[in-house]
Amino acid sequence: MQMLYDSESFVVVHMLPDAVEATTSRQVLNDTAPAVPQLARHGFEIVDKRSGKEVYLDGSWAEMFQEQILAWQRDTPTQEEVEDALDRYAGLAQNPVVVH
Repeated sequence: MQMLYDSESFVVVHMLPDAVEATTSRQVLNDTAPAVPQLARHGFEIVDKRSGKEVYLDGSWAEMFQEQILAWQRDTPTQEEVEDALDRYAGLAQNPVVVH
C-alpha cells in the first residue's frame, strides 16, 4: 500500500498485491495449492473526506486512473486540477468510510 495523495478533501492510496513466498510448508504438503495468488491485481482507493465515502478502482478503472497519474507526472498539474479530476472519480463513491 502506498499513499499517493493527501489533501483536505481527498486521499488516494495505491494498493498492490501481496508478494507470495515461492515455497511454503502448505505447498510442500499440498502440491495443488497455487504458487501465486489468482487474479493478483493492483488498485486505487480514493477517499472523499468531504462526504466520508470511498471508491476502490481495479481492473480497467485502475488502468485508466494509472494513465491519469502518469499524465500528472508529465504535465505537473495544479492542485485544483488534481482535485477536479478526483472529484469526478469520487462521484462513483458509494461505500462509507468505516475505518481510516
